[in-house]
Amino acid sequence: MALLRGIATIGANTMLSRVLGFIRDVMMAALMGAGGMADAFFVAFQFPNLFRRLFAEGAFNSAFVPLFAGTLQEHGPEAARAFAGRALAVLIAVLIPFTVLVQVAMPWLMLAFAPGFADEPQKFELAVQFTRICFPYLLMMALVSMLGAIVNAIDRFAVAAAAPILLNIIMILALLGPVHWTTTPGHALAWAVALAGIAQFLWLAQDAARAGMLPRLPAPRLTPDIKRLFALMLPGIFGASVFQLNQWLGTVLASLLPSGAISYLWYADRINQLPLSVVGVAVGVALLPLLSRQLRAGEMESARANQNRAIEFALLLTLPAAAALLVSAWPIIAVLFQRGAFGWDAVDRTATTLTAFATGLPAYVLIKALSPGFFAREDMATPVKIGVASMVVNIALAASLMIPLEHVGIAIATAASSWVNALALGVILWRRGFLAPDPRLKQRLPRILAATVLMAGGLYALQLYLEPWFRGAPVGRAAALAVLIATGLGIYGLGCLVLGAARPGDLRAALRRKA
Repeated sequence: MALLRGIATIGANTMLSRVLGFIRDVMMAALMGAGGMADAFFVAFQFPNLFRRLFAEGAFNSAFVPLFAGTLQEHGPEAARAFAGRALAVLIAVLIPFTVLVQVAMPWLMLAFAPGFADEPQKFELAVQFTRICFPYLLMMALVSMLGAIVNAIDRFAVAAAAPILLNIIMILALLGPVHWTTTPGHALAWAVALAGIAQFLWLAQDAARAGMLPRLPAPRLTPDIKRLFALMLPGIFGASVFQLNQWLGTVLASLLPSGAISYLWYADRINQLPLSVVGVAVGVALLPLLSRQLRAGEMESARANQNRAIEFALLLTLPAAAALLVSAWPIIAVLFQRGAFGWDAVDRTATTLTAFATGLPAYVLIKALSPGFFAREDMATPVKIGVASMVVNIALAASLMIPLEHVGIAIATAASSWVNALALGVILWRRGFLAPDPRLKQRLPRILAATVLMAGGLYALQLYLEPWFRGAPVGRAAALAVLIATGLGIYGLGCLVLGAARPGDLRAALRRKA
């Protein structure tokens, strides 16, 4: 089955990227800890990434992929490449002046993005400097995102999925060398981000060229198909990227809390993002072009079947991940980050934040699996309405919970608003007849849940036994965590086989089967 092959390819590359990302984060935690400089860099890094996910990976891709896949299906590769070239020309014409404007207005924009920094002039100035260095990354990543969408639409997933690996490698190299020659570690990391954007663009451009799909750049013109693209983008800017907007609101509110709050949210979210990126993003990226092609071809039953398999596969991997993070947040944070400038108090605060984030992990992944059901049908308005509702929930909860619970309240609000989003998407797809759980999905979901509960109980019991190890030397902590992870995987895998939640033969057959 093409869907699972695509998910597996994207997931494997994303897993490698996340492993390198963990190495990078461990080094960052040791050098910067969870104080003012770390807060400033994390805000700077989030700033271009927010716009990247809103405009490039979010709204643009959600609108571009169905139109590109439809053109490819109906008119062939050359017409699709010409459409991509027209879209790219207009995108560049918009983003270059936008980047210049943001650079000039950065101090004022920082007051909106992290208003709490205004009371700490040194942190505020660092945040402005770091963000100015990082922000051109947005332009490069918009180009990368579009090239990635092109090659994904023709079922070339590997190179695009591997692009984030370059970012982590370049940032690790910056922490090993240039960090000792720059004013602060944050400056070295900011320059590494800017350089990584260029490297990722060149990486994707050569893959698109090999596939014969590298767009040519005409003069930017608002042709009818480009007008249609941007008409679909406008509502998608909000609807496709609610999770990122929720994170931005969390950053705004966290900047008002004591120093370190942004860092605790960042480190916890890095762990929480592993299953989200490996499973959720992989499912969404692989599912959208497939659904778009099938709907254009009138294959409604195949589209519904692939939607069911995406949900099943996402929950098969996400439910145990969420349970493991809920049960074992503290030892995971202690093993990964407790060293150098990252002390035990930071471990406690980050672990509590991770527990709150983990409650929403299945919802985060379901959003990625359900959203393509709207985008493939060129329906951007419905996700906008759902996004507005979940944003209201997030703002109300975060504002009310951040006073008694500080940064943990922000994480709880993010999780709760994501559940609102996911449930609303699922209910509306079901009511419209686009989502109908088949017998296999109805049979397997309760069994997946049972295997997850079995694994969580085993992890809790073993963790109590290993607790002295987690408070000992670093080598002993790492060994104890390895035992905990291996045991959890074993219990869950055996539980799935015994209960019938998954069968190895299904996966092998799907990966062998051609599209």
